[in-house]
Amino acid sequence: MSPDGLHRCAIDHLVVMADTLDAGVAWCQRTLGVTPAAGGEHPLMGTHNRLVNVSSEAHPRAYLEIIAINPGARSARAMVASRWFDMDDARLQQQVRGHGPQLIHWVASLPDVAAGRAALARLGLDRGEILEASRPTPLGPLQWQITVRPDGQRLMDGQLPTLIQWADRHPCYSLPASGVELQSLRLQHPEAPLLASACEALGLGARVSIGPAGAPRMQAAFRTPRGDTVLQGAPAG
Repeated sequence: MSPDGLHRCAIDHLVVMADTLDAGVAWCQRTLGVTPAAGGEHPLMGTHNRLVNVSSEAHPRAYLEIIAINPGARSARAMVASRWFDMDDARLQQQVRGHGPQLIHWVASLPDVAAGRAALARLGLDRGEILEASRPTPLGPLQWQITVRPDGQRLMDGQLPTLIQWADRHPCYSLPASGVELQSLRLQHPEAPLLASACEALGLGARVSIGPAGAPRMQAAFRTPRGDTVLQGAPAG
């Protein structure tokens, strides 16, 4: 049952981890047929990104984030225990380094991130603390609240979303149309009933498709300038 105030919860963005941003740009051009727009740096986490607007009729405010550890930034460990999205996990880093950029996670936007965190806690899921984050842009700082665990874990092999609440501006407001549109997100996990309950509690039941219990798998379907494309999530380590 969705708690009050979560009815506007939606898929915010999909996370593709790359060993370097240059590798991520080349992957995007090769896979989706477009060059990602400029992103920025995340001082809190020591990461940086490039973005692709993938908004569609089904998902009207969504983007694809290509993210990498920023080699020129100070280690995030001085400020937080671990980077978000398991990016400090040696096995995941090796997987991305060896096989190229991969879809590893997704983020859900909520009008009240604290309510969403509490809804997951009632199911025994600790989504982490709510951090204030920002990054500079030519139009001024982008500001948001996001759930990040001290250990940086994504949970449920990346299938359980990180939660985000934007301030007055969303990245899609200034992202140009790319010709790439998100059509659907399908999740599969051994604990499928729990994952489904979590998505329902967040008000996401109509936004994602959850298959029967099975090996962890995330599939994102897109319409692109090169035709329909399906991204397969990185296999569990």
